[in-house]
Amino acid sequence: MTVYRFAVRKAGGQDIEQAAELFNAYRMFYGQEPDMEGARAFLTERLSRNESVFFIVWDEATGRAAGFTQLYPSFSSVSMKPVWTLNDLYVREEFRGKGAVQLLMEESRRLAAATGAKGLQLSTAIDNKRAQAVYERCGYKRDEEFYTYSLTF
Repeated sequence: MTVYRFAVRKAGGQDIEQAAELFNAYRMFYGQEPDMEGARAFLTERLSRNESVFFIVWDEATGRAAGFTQLYPSFSSVSMKPVWTLNDLYVREEFRGKGAVQLLMEESRRLAAATGAKGLQLSTAIDNKRAQAVYERCGYKRDEEFYTYSLTF
Protein backbone atom coordinates (compact mmCIF):
# COMPACT_ATOMS: atom_id res chain seq x y z
CA MET A 1 0.00 0.00 0.00
CA THR A 2 1.37 3.39 -1.01
CA VAL A 3 1.54 6.00 1.72
CA TYR A 4 1.49 9.59 0.51
CA ARG A 5 3.10 12.55 2.24
CA PHE A 6 1.68 15.78 0.93
CA ALA A 7 2.75 19.38 1.36
CA VAL A 8 0.85 22.48 0.29
CA ARG A 9 2.34 25.79 -0.74
CA LYS A 10 1.26 28.96 -2.46
CA ALA A 11 2.29 28.87 -6.10
CA GLY A 12 4.75 31.39 -7.47
CA GLY A 13 6.44 31.97 -10.80
CA GLN A 14 8.68 28.93 -10.32
CA ASP A 15 5.58 26.72 -10.22
CA ILE A 16 3.85 27.97 -13.37
CA GLU A 17 4.51 24.87 -15.49
CA GLN A 18 3.14 22.45 -12.89
CA ALA A 19 0.27 24.82 -12.12
CA ALA A 20 -0.61 25.14 -15.81
CA GLU A 21 -0.50 21.36 -16.27
CA LEU A 22 -2.94 20.87 -13.37
CA PHE A 23 -5.15 23.74 -14.53
CA ASN A 24 -5.27 22.32 -18.06
CA ALA A 25 -6.30 18.88 -16.69
CA TYR A 26 -8.97 20.57 -14.55
CA ARG A 27 -10.43 22.37 -17.57
CA MET A 28 -10.42 19.15 -19.58
CA PHE A 29 -12.33 17.47 -16.70
CA TYR A 30 -15.02 20.08 -17.40
CA GLY A 31 -15.11 19.28 -21.12
CA GLN A 32 -12.73 21.93 -22.45
CA GLU A 33 -10.16 21.25 -25.15
CA PRO A 34 -6.53 20.98 -24.02
CA ASP A 35 -4.80 24.38 -24.10
CA MET A 36 -1.50 24.46 -22.21
CA GLU A 37 -0.48 27.79 -23.72
CA GLY A 38 -3.79 29.37 -22.67
CA ALA A 39 -3.59 27.82 -19.20
CA ARG A 40 -0.04 29.10 -18.73
CA ALA A 41 -0.98 32.62 -19.89
CA PHE A 42 -4.14 32.75 -17.78
CA LEU A 43 -2.37 31.68 -14.59
CA THR A 44 0.66 33.87 -15.21
CA GLU A 45 -1.64 36.87 -15.52
CA ARG A 46 -3.68 36.01 -12.42
CA LEU A 47 -0.59 35.47 -10.28
CA SER A 48 1.43 38.44 -11.58
CA ARG A 49 -1.52 40.77 -10.92
CA ASN A 50 -2.25 39.22 -7.51
CA GLU A 51 -5.80 38.53 -8.70
CA SER A 52 -5.91 35.04 -7.25
CA VAL A 53 -4.20 32.77 -4.77
CA PHE A 54 -3.17 29.40 -6.18
CA PHE A 55 -2.22 26.60 -3.79
CA ILE A 56 -0.53 23.43 -5.04
CA VAL A 57 -0.43 20.19 -3.08
CA TRP A 58 2.72 18.16 -3.75
CA ASP A 59 3.49 14.49 -3.25
CA GLU A 60 6.72 14.86 -1.28
CA ALA A 61 7.99 11.39 -2.21
CA THR A 62 7.98 12.09 -5.95
CA GLY A 63 7.91 15.89 -6.09
CA ARG A 64 4.86 15.57 -8.32
CA ALA A 65 2.09 18.17 -8.20
CA ALA A 66 -1.00 16.27 -7.04
CA GLY A 67 -3.64 19.00 -7.18
CA PHE A 68 -4.52 22.63 -6.67
CA THR A 69 -7.07 25.13 -5.54
CA GLN A 70 -7.48 28.67 -6.82
CA LEU A 71 -9.20 31.35 -4.77
CA TYR A 72 -10.39 34.81 -5.76
CA PRO A 73 -10.87 37.69 -3.32
CA SER A 74 -14.16 39.54 -3.03
CA PHE A 75 -16.06 41.51 -0.40
CA SER A 76 -19.32 41.34 1.49
CA SER A 77 -20.90 44.80 1.52
CA VAL A 78 -23.33 43.87 4.30
CA SER A 79 -20.65 42.59 6.71
CA MET A 80 -18.00 44.97 5.32
CA LYS A 81 -15.49 42.12 5.30
CA PRO A 82 -13.51 40.22 2.70
CA VAL A 83 -14.84 36.92 1.43
CA TRP A 84 -12.91 34.38 -0.64
CA THR A 85 -14.34 32.41 -3.53
CA LEU A 86 -12.86 28.94 -3.79
CA ASN A 87 -13.30 28.90 -7.54
CA ASP A 88 -11.25 25.90 -8.65
CA LEU A 89 -10.32 22.65 -6.94
CA TYR A 90 -8.72 19.69 -8.67
CA VAL A 91 -6.76 16.64 -7.58
CA ARG A 92 -5.32 14.12 -10.02
CA GLU A 93 -7.27 10.87 -10.06
CA GLU A 94 -4.45 8.79 -8.57
CA PHE A 95 -4.24 11.12 -5.54
CA ARG A 96 -7.96 11.31 -4.80
CA GLY A 97 -9.09 9.88 -1.49
CA LYS A 98 -5.55 10.13 -0.08
CA GLY A 99 -5.88 13.39 1.89
CA ALA A 100 -4.72 15.90 -0.73
CA VAL A 101 -8.12 17.61 -0.96
CA GLN A 102 -8.34 18.03 2.79
CA LEU A 103 -4.95 19.77 2.87
CA LEU A 104 -6.01 22.16 0.12
CA MET A 105 -9.26 22.91 1.91
CA GLU A 106 -7.41 23.51 5.20
CA GLU A 107 -4.96 25.87 3.52
CA SER A 108 -7.86 27.77 1.94
CA ARG A 109 -9.49 28.11 5.35
CA ARG A 110 -6.20 29.40 6.83
CA LEU A 111 -5.93 32.02 4.09
CA ALA A 112 -9.47 33.24 4.74
CA ALA A 113 -8.90 33.42 8.50
CA ALA A 114 -5.54 35.18 8.11
CA THR A 115 -7.10 37.89 5.93
CA GLY A 116 -9.99 38.54 8.31
CA ALA A 117 -12.51 37.17 5.84
CA LYS A 118 -16.15 36.57 6.66
CA GLY A 119 -15.76 33.13 5.11
CA LEU A 120 -15.29 31.04 2.01
CA GLN A 121 -17.82 30.41 -0.73
CA LEU A 122 -17.86 27.92 -3.56
CA SER A 123 -20.16 26.30 -6.05
CA THR A 124 -20.07 22.98 -7.82
CA ALA A 125 -21.99 21.15 -10.50
CA ILE A 126 -25.32 19.75 -9.35
CA ASP A 127 -24.27 16.26 -10.46
CA ASN A 128 -20.82 16.39 -8.80
CA LYS A 129 -21.90 14.40 -5.74
CA ARG A 130 -18.34 13.40 -4.85
CA ALA A 131 -17.26 17.04 -4.51
CA GLN A 132 -20.40 17.91 -2.59
CA ALA A 133 -19.63 15.18 -0.07
CA VAL A 134 -16.08 16.50 0.35
CA TYR A 135 -17.29 20.06 0.93
CA GLU A 136 -19.87 18.94 3.46
CA ARG A 137 -17.24 16.88 5.33
CA CYS A 138 -15.13 20.05 5.47
CA GLY A 139 -17.97 21.96 7.13
CA TYR A 140 -19.50 23.73 4.15
CA LYS A 141 -23.28 24.10 4.11
CA ARG A 142 -25.42 24.17 1.00
CA ASP A 143 -27.09 27.55 0.65
CA GLU A 144 -30.81 27.23 1.26
CA GLU A 145 -31.38 30.98 1.44
CA PHE A 146 -30.19 32.35 -1.91
CA TYR A 147 -30.40 31.31 -5.55
CA THR A 148 -27.41 31.90 -7.78
CA TYR A 149 -27.97 33.46 -11.19
CA SER A 150 -25.60 34.09 -14.06
CA LEU A 151 -25.66 36.02 -17.31
CA THR A 152 -23.52 34.45 -20.01
CA PHE A 153 -22.06 36.49 -22.86
